Amino acid sequence: MIIGKGLIANLFTENDSDEIVFFASGVSNSSETRWEEFIREEDLVEKTLAQFPEKLFIYFSTCSIYDSSKYNSQYVLHKLHIEELIKRQATHFLILRVSNAVGRGGNPNLLMNYLSHQITTDQQLTIHQHATRNLIDVEDVKNITLQYIQSKNWNKIVNVAYLENFLIPEIIEAFEKKLKIQAQKRIEQKGEHYSIDIDELDYHFNITNKMDYLDNLIKKYYE
Repeated sequence: MIIGKGLIANLFTENDSDEIVFFASGVSNSSETRWEEFIREEDLVEKTLAQFPEKLFIYFSTCSIYDSSKYNSQYVLHKLHIEELIKRQATHFLILRVSNAVGRGGNPNLLMNYLSHQITTDQQLTIHQHATRNLIDVEDVKNITLQYIQSKNWNKIVNVAYLENFLIPEIIEAFEKKLKIQAQKRIEQKGEHYSIDIDELDYHFNITNKMDYLDNLIKKYYE
């Protein structure tokens, strides 16, 4: 069973199963502040858990909880609340905290979609020189999820992220190079870095050089 219609949900159409709930519906915009959106996701999680108590419940959460600039945001507090709710009520669960997923389509507010749109429409970008983000290909998200399902290493929280973070200027420069476009940008000498612990992530990335990985993402989904 797949709950959701977005970027993550669409990954698992070929892996749909009566034994598993892929819950990928709910608040996806980290800037969200509307209380009714948070309540809607909570109600749907509770309803689904009550209806299918014996299924493996896979919930796609966020690595934004490690970002100090967002730690006390309504979005992060909500995601942490949902995680606790699932841990209390689900018999079998996997909570996958995903970093910035990159794929074809999806929410225009997703980082790479936003940057691509701003650059290709010649709109100005305000860049924080020292800010970093962790990008991960949705195909890696899918492979990691299926690997954990098959291992039956469940009832845990797993950080799903790439090996290294990327500076925002690095991402912009990679777009410029691949798309052969000069971005309109204003650079500010600020920005924060936050790390994501992936020591527990038992997964081998096919591309381990970070700049090659970034170039491949842009070529694959935006070029």
